[in-house]
Order: sequence, then structure tokens, then C-alpha cells
Amino acid sequence: MLKIEVFPEDEKFITRTIQGKDGKPPRNIYEQTAYAYLGGKFPVQMKLSLDEGQPAYVAGTYSVHSSSYLVNNFGGLELKRYGLLIEPLEVDL
Repeated sequence: MLKIEVFPEDEKFITRTIQGKDGKPPRNIYEQTAYAYLGGKFPVQMKLSLDEGQPAYVAGTYSVHSSSYLVNNFGGLELKRYGLLIEPLEVDL
């Protein structure tokens, strides 16, 4: 299971604006910093994409929600390119 952590200092999102091309309007991108534990000594910094109006994730540990996976045209498992959702990990007592 992939563990993702949001630290208290990252409980906010950053808005970036991408300028439109060919007469299209600019688009806002909402991102939040998190850290993925990929098996190395330290977690790796990553960005979580948020939908417009979606609140930032609170500090805590998460895993990737099952709706964020798909089976590709070759029968392989992939993460969706857009719409990655994470869910809180249950704390072991």
C-alpha cells in the first residue's frame, strides 16, 4: 500500500494560472504538497491536484483511493492521469 503524508505546514493549496492558447481562456490549477513513501530512506515530495472548490487535505497519512486506478488498453493497472483521490489511513491501535 502506498502511504502519502500531508504535514501541517502543507495544509494549504497553491493556485497556478495557465494561460490559454488559441483564444482559449486561462485555467487555474490547484495543487497541494504531500510526500509519498516509495520505499527509500526518505519520502518523496509530490503534488496533489485539487478540483476547484475542493478543500485542501488536512495533515495526516493517506493512501490512494481505489477510484484513482484504471486498467489500460493492454490490461495493465495504472493511476489515472487526472482525478487522483486519497483517503485517510486507518490508525492501527
